Amino acid sequence: MHKIDIDLVEMTLDVMKYAINRISAVEHPIGKPKKEEELKALVGETVTPEGVGGEYAFKLWRKYLSKANVPVDHPRNLAFVPASPTRAAVMFDLVTSVSSIHGAYWMEGAGGIFCENEAMRWMVSLTGLPDGAFGVFTSGGTAANLSAIVTAREFWRKDDTYKREKGLIITSIGAHSSIKAMAKVADVDILLVDTEEKLTGEDLRTTIDSLSFYQRKRLFAVVATGGTTNAGIIDDLDGIATVCEREKLWFHVDAAYGGGALVADSARHLFNGIERADSITIDPHKWMFSPYDCGAVIYKKPELAKEAHSQQGSYLDIFKDEGAHGFNPTDYQIQLTRRVRGLPLWFSLATHGTDSYKVAVERGLELAQIAGKMIEENPNVELVREPSLSCVLFRRIGWQPEDYKHWTYENHKSGFALVTPTKWKNGDTFETVSRFCFINPDTTEKDIQMILDSME
Repeated sequence: MHKIDIDLVEMTLDVMKYAINRISAVEHPIGKPKKEEELKALVGETVTPEGVGGEYAFKLWRKYLSKANVPVDHPRNLAFVPASPTRAAVMFDLVTSVSSIHGAYWMEGAGGIFCENEAMRWMVSLTGLPDGAFGVFTSGGTAANLSAIVTAREFWRKDDTYKREKGLIITSIGAHSSIKAMAKVADVDILLVDTEEKLTGEDLRTTIDSLSFYQRKRLFAVVATGGTTNAGIIDDLDGIATVCEREKLWFHVDAAYGGGALVADSARHLFNGIERADSITIDPHKWMFSPYDCGAVIYKKPELAKEAHSQQGSYLDIFKDEGAHGFNPTDYQIQLTRRVRGLPLWFSLATHGTDSYKVAVERGLELAQIAGKMIEENPNVELVREPSLSCVLFRRIGWQPEDYKHWTYENHKSGFALVTPTKWKNGDTFETVSRFCFINPDTTEKDIQMILDSME
């Protein structure tokens, strides 16, 4: 055996040992960020003409670089929207990578795409969309939202009246930042309804009635939110759907975060109306316990997405030939090159069963209610609003914005927890408050209590 082969085997064993330790560990540190110059001083030059060698590079990763990250699955990482991929999903993410599957076309990735589609059928079933609805996995919510809005825009422009018009969409200020970001990319204007609370059908009706003739002509879609990332608020999906149907507008639901709660019996009714959507975004890497990056876009009529996104090229013709018949995910979203990122979700579902997913999501909902009660019983803090889904907004009485920042940095610096401040619209002003977002079912009541105690 050549030396390079021996080195490769040893390197593979080192990597697998690291992966096994990471997957099997009951506890692991939360990690502390370091400045770039600090990391450079620790590891030196790593990309050189001769290379530093795999063994040395991996040593640098283990000793320094891995510790400068904040694992999204740490039970006291309650910032942003964390994640908690199952061990089965993490293991199969390794399998996905080493399998080197190009997941764009059935001809190359039939086995992987088959597995993705099995997981997708389950996701579609949660929405209640009619027969024929289907979707594909994307890199995340931004790509999913963009794919949906481009589909909506191209469908709207089938009418020659709108061929040269710049489209307009309506959403609320509580919508995810990716809605505004993808509107720029899709080159459409966006009108924000000034409410961070639930967007209702009446709000939408009033907003549409206030549009100028030209604005109404350009309006083609409405984006509702199925669980805002800031506060877990679910818009009035049924009421919005009714307005969209009457006005002949595309109805998109961004449930990137909240969509996981569709599996929970206690929360499913909160999403009534989602089955009337034209498209839906759900991120399995949030509340469906998949590794990053794994988003999904679902369409009521997938053929409209195919018309909007299917790419043409002489070297691609073979993939569309009858001899390569099968489902081609690239035809339904903006990316041509794609990994089969739905594979870890499929393996996790197959391993644990969907009932286990119900239990895990219900635990996140329960933790939010538990935290809410603990806050009500604590004289130093108070709820900003009632917990919604797994989000809890609360304020430390007497604190100013800088106090929240200092508290966040100190807890993070010590490796204790990552809980970040956010802003909430209070009347005409935005107030700095603190926020929990519970995804990880391994988070305990003790974790919550320790975090609240650290605010004293």
